[in-house]
Amino acid sequence: MLTGKQKRFLRSKAHHLNPIFQVGKGGVNENMIKQISEALEARELIKVTVLQNCDEDKDTVAEKLTSGCQAELVQIIGNIIVLYKESVENKQLALP
Repeated sequence: MLTGKQKRFLRSKAHHLNPIFQVGKGGVNENMIKQISEALEARELIKVTVLQNCDEDKDTVAEKLTSGCQAELVQIIGNIIVLYKESVENKQLALP
């Protein structure tokens, strides 16, 4: 579990990132979870946009992604979810 200080650090790191995934009408599926897991392994910190036409609310989407990818939810801001997962191979971020 992330501490408040770690979350603040990750939020500042995520600020300039662009969302690389979009959750739309289909909601969260296995394939998306697999792709997001791979992206987290490569980048550690990613943003996911929840589109207007998504049938699930952003909290549900965030919950499914964090449990599916075993990731940490850093924040939900507007329709953007920020996820973090420590990388096994490419560790880049040193948490405070």
